[in-house]
Amino acid sequence: MNSLWQGIKEASLRIGKRSSDPYWKGILLASGEVDKRFAILKDIVAKDHPLPQDLLPSARSLLVIFVAFREELLEENSRGEIPSRSWGLAYEATNQLIEEILEELKLFLEARGYQTLTTPPTHNFDRDRLISLWSHKHLGYLVNLGTFGLNCQLITPLGCGGRLGSLITEAPLPQTPSWKDQELCLHKKGLECQACIKACPANALEASGIKREACFKRLGYNIRSSPTLRALKPTTHVCGKCVVVCPARLDKMPEGLEWVGF
Repeated sequence: MNSLWQGIKEASLRIGKRSSDPYWKGILLASGEVDKRFAILKDIVAKDHPLPQDLLPSARSLLVIFVAFREELLEENSRGEIPSRSWGLAYEATNQLIEEILEELKLFLEARGYQTLTTPPTHNFDRDRLISLWSHKHLGYLVNLGTFGLNCQLITPLGCGGRLGSLITEAPLPQTPSWKDQELCLHKKGLECQACIKACPANALEASGIKREACFKRLGYNIRSSPTLRALKPTTHVCGKCVVVCPARLDKMPEGLEWVGF
């Protein structure tokens, strides 16, 4: 195994186990060479979405991590139309965890001579267009971390119940093999599902895509008005109803995807 990759796994595990919060079961890691495939970000996200080399000209690899939530957290947030308090708390704690993991990985790689750049796990988007200016989920798709569901979320082999983060580095990280001929979204596989559409309290999801304004309006309403989220940060924009009901999973982890259990 690539010694850098082993060090990344060990550093991720060290930070994950340091936390006492009961929200996570571990993380998935995927990486890929910074090459011409990333040019598609200009088409599938936004014309002004930066490429990895725009942020780090010497970029060689991109790493994306998925912090997977425990099933109990998903179950609790599946009840009713209002986000559970645990879901809001987990959002805040997970953003912090991702920042800590990425900072630890940055220090690890830079100690070995590789310049590395991290990005915030959330709130890096254009509020007028409601478009991400650094889309972790699209980056995850490009390095074979998952596939997109009808809910417009990245579905990993463990589902879409979790949060994403990414970093850019000069380090030569291994290429996660493609396994995406295995479509995860049941609807996209031609099966009856649409659980995410039925669960959306804002009616923001349709088979043709997402109504961004309706979704974001609901997130703002939740943090301002939901009693379960009282006293949380005003930037805690959460709902997750379309995520927690998604049944998509793989029975076996694809080869090349790395799992670090906490």
